[in-house]
Amino acid sequence: MLSSLSRGLLVYSVAVTTAVVATLGATALESKAPTSLEEIDVRRINLREEDGRLRLVISNTSHFPGLMFRGKNHPHPNRKTAGLLFFNEEQTENGGLLFHGKTVDGKVTGGGHLSFDQYEQDQVIQLTHSESGGKRWAGLVFHDYQDGPMDLEAWEKAEAMPAGEAKDAEIKRLSERYGPKRRLFLGKSRDRNSDLGLWDAAGRQRLRLRVTGEGAASIEFLDEAGKVVRTISP
Repeated sequence: MLSSLSRGLLVYSVAVTTAVVATLGATALESKAPTSLEEIDVRRINLREEDGRLRLVISNTSHFPGLMFRGKNHPHPNRKTAGLLFFNEEQTENGGLLFHGKTVDGKVTGGGHLSFDQYEQDQVIQLTHSESGGKRWAGLVFHDYQDGPMDLEAWEKAEAMPAGEAKDAEIKRLSERYGPKRRLFLGKSRDRNSDLGLWDAAGRQRLRLRVTGEGAASIEFLDEAGKVVRTISP
């Protein structure tokens, strides 16, 4: 058994050690010195505010978020990729940077995509390139959406419907009512044309400036039905 003196020295030693550790820990917290690492392997990084709100995710494919809306994660119907997602102060998705590319059976599919979203809506600005089936396109695209938030509940109900004509019809109805209305495209088409296209607020293309892959240049004016009504060429 320990003597009274030994017990006293042990208690004193523990107390001093605890105080030193606590002091060092508090000093480290107060200094907020950044941690320096040469290399780190992770599957996902969450950037959060001091109160825990999520503002940015960097993730691989398996850990990539679904559709984050007002702090709740909803399943995404078709997104399977790696990249970055941005979130606004209310933890709603606000844009992202996505990328992919692979060869399967000698066929290439790939692309990259930087976008920014309208408040509680989808992408209003896209910088995109895509390649599949031997065709490639790349461009800057602007979209427009209705005022107000997207109707997530309606979309989720439609996605949960059994495959068939009824589901296709409902998704088409929702797309026409809530989907994007293209306003501008500037880029290279799958047909190797260089295009500048302008659309009206209803999503109808009304003007197109084009240079074909062979070098033919033109300016085309379109009516509400999309028919070319006037062409200006050299």
